[in-house]
Amino acid sequence: MTIRALFPALAAFVLAACSGGNPDGSIEVVAIGPEPRLETSDNTPSAILRLSTAQGLVAFDATGQIEPGLAERWIVSDDGLSYIFRLRDAEWRPGRPVIASDLARMLRRQISSNAGHRLARLFSAVEAVIPVTEDIIEIRLRQPRPQFLALLAQPELAMTSGKLGAGPFRPSVQKGGFVMLDPIGDREDPATAQARNPVRLVGNRAAAAVARYDRERADLVLGGTFADLPYARVIDPPRGQLRFDPAPGLFGLAVADQKGFLASADNREAVSMAIDRQALVRIFDIPGWNPVHAIIPARLDLAADPVQPEWLRADREQRVAIARARVSAWRGNNAEFPRLRIALPAGAGSKLLFARLAVDLGRIGIIAERAAPDAPADLRLIDEVAPNESATWYLTRLSCAYRLPCGETGDAALATSRGASSLAERSIKLSEADSAYAVNVPFIPLATPVRWSLVRPRLQGFRPNARAIHPLNHLLKE
Repeated sequence: MTIRALFPALAAFVLAACSGGNPDGSIEVVAIGPEPRLETSDNTPSAILRLSTAQGLVAFDATGQIEPGLAERWIVSDDGLSYIFRLRDAEWRPGRPVIASDLARMLRRQISSNAGHRLARLFSAVEAVIPVTEDIIEIRLRQPRPQFLALLAQPELAMTSGKLGAGPFRPSVQKGGFVMLDPIGDREDPATAQARNPVRLVGNRAAAAVARYDRERADLVLGGTFADLPYARVIDPPRGQLRFDPAPGLFGLAVADQKGFLASADNREAVSMAIDRQALVRIFDIPGWNPVHAIIPARLDLAADPVQPEWLRADREQRVAIARARVSAWRGNNAEFPRLRIALPAGAGSKLLFARLAVDLGRIGIIAERAAPDAPADLRLIDEVAPNESATWYLTRLSCAYRLPCGETGDAALATSRGASSLAERSIKLSEADSAYAVNVPFIPLATPVRWSLVRPRLQGFRPNARAIHPLNHLLKE
């Protein structure tokens, strides 16, 4: 089955989903997901809203590079242990300026290990956050972290006071599933304007988002993943309007239940060997989307190249034969075919993914059963974009803290890397953790995450980027 095979049914669904329109001349942005809310950033519409109304010390520009946020400039010490930021003139609300003492307190809360967000485990190197003056703040690290600024630019580090941030937009209206965002400052004065156009931000399910775009009631659709890509393909957008982010990260199956067939690392490896990744990526027909076999997709800050599985030396038929033999050996002691529940998100793309997995696992004697994303499962899809270019995030995400079969050796090496006195020592320990994790097979990589957008030609300032973050203040409507 391919995406095109789903077109007839999807076309009717997409057209039926369309309703509403753009009531004014603002930029209409539809983010795939629930209604955006200021108090969270755990879904795409809310993360976009947070980054539009609040900032961290630094931010991402349209290309995914670091630019000023609440800090207008900064310096990093030669040893990489001190980051000193000078704050710009900004207000939480009229009459309440952003000052270093308040910001330091907020930052300490957000980088604590019990902060409760997805990045909380990545700030262990922070020693102190110090307000030096009312407009200067220093962050001291115990060990250097070259990718530290990229963490500070993430939605979780966008600071708010009483649910209000310092821009670049202010929410003026929030009702009926949308938020109206007004630029702070004079839009005609580049010295004060943080954004040029007002934005109407809507959260909606994928079919409705694509339908709005197809009927020219949206300028931009954000937050697309592999699961909802078929909805974008069914409207056959003009060339150049369907855009893909070259976003690294984790896209594969985490071992959620270590009992039964998956109790053995050899059996977990058999599942990985059985999957035809080339066939999988062909189904989705995404430019530049390639299979991934290693936990960490590139060398990054490792001391050596990431560990590739030894079975890559065998051809496809040999891999299947080895995997089938392991299933047969397991059946000799269990008198039944192994069944694996695979938890996937909703969406037509998930149907395609599961169909491919079911065929491949069936070839070696495993019965695949699809499960809802929050249901009990043996394998659970991880589809997450990396927040920075460090192996630490990949290994932390697959560590024993997430109840995956990472192995104590790998976790010990990862823990040691956090306290390493030099970048060279840290790289060595990260490579040791990578090797140990690869042996234990806590995760079966498939490819890189898919993130797509629909973009009108009249909308300027949009750029695909490795962060898959698209700041609304960089958009300009002709």
